[in-house]
Amino acid sequence: MTGTQELSFRLDPQLTEVMRLRVQSLQQRGQKRQEGERLLRPHEAVYRLDFTQQSLGFSHWGVRLAQPGRLTITATSQHWTPDLTHLMVRQLLEPAGVFWQAAGHAGDGPVQCYQADAQEFGERIAEMASVRKVMYFLFAFEEGCGPESVDCSIAFQVNN
Repeated sequence: MTGTQELSFRLDPQLTEVMRLRVQSLQQRGQKRQEGERLLRPHEAVYRLDFTQQSLGFSHWGVRLAQPGRLTITATSQHWTPDLTHLMVRQLLEPAGVFWQAAGHAGDGPVQCYQADAQEFGERIAEMASVRKVMYFLFAFEEGCGPESVDCSIAFQVNN
């Protein structure tokens, strides 16, 4: 029997703050990041997906942008444990999901994406769900897009 499950990406304010404090701490002490470390940029935030099922197949994205802009979603690998280690570049998965809304179409037109990359990205997330209960993502808000104007989810087929 197969059903569907739609999961919403949720902002992780505590982890976002910890990563911002890391940047601030390095700046205040005049230090540089560790070699290969990926620091959070000002226009980024950490989001999470909590999986209640482990046997999933990617179905589709549900991305809505209330205003023109670009949203880039980058997943982290299962090897990153945010409470223990800094985020390293090698722990970022490819491809990223890139979604955008052109000026004049915000809120009423379809959100555009690189279809093949979005499909592969969704499939990789489904694969990761088989070994993770939680997965973390970097959301980069660009070209006028912001957290308050984004609603993002991903749908899966549940394989029982």
